[in-house]
Formats: sequence, structure tokens, C-alpha cells
Amino acid sequence: MAGNEHEVNRSARSGRFVTESTTEREHRHTTTEQVGGGGDREVNRSASTGRFVTGTTAELHPSTTETQHV
Repeated sequence: MAGNEHEVNRSARSGRFVTESTTEREHRHTTTEQVGGGGDREVNRSASTGRFVTGTTAELHPSTTETQHV
């Protein structure tokens, strides 16, 4: 979907979305992601915490993880 790409900011500690001002204040503990483009890179997240997990963890716990293409 063209035109649907945008950036989101997340806490690296909790995996929750944070504001741009939080990202500026705590840049070492936040990450900015490009979403909506349906890219070719695949990431895995815990559905309960929102934190990134490894591919092995995603395979072992498919009902509690989600895979995103970014």
C-alpha cells in the first residue's frame, strides 16, 4: 500500500509505543521503526510484552508471538 508508510517510536524496555518527545529524551532506550510499507525484513514480537524476540522463540511459541514485515 503506497502512501501508508510512517514512523513509530517504541520503548526498547517495554515494547510499548512512546511519543516523539520521549524518544528525544530517552534516545538510548527507544527505537524508531518504519511501518506500513510491507517491506522485506521480518521481525518477531511477543504478543504480551511487545518486545522483540528471536526467530527461535517465535517458532517455539507461535500462539504468543507475532511476525511483522517492516
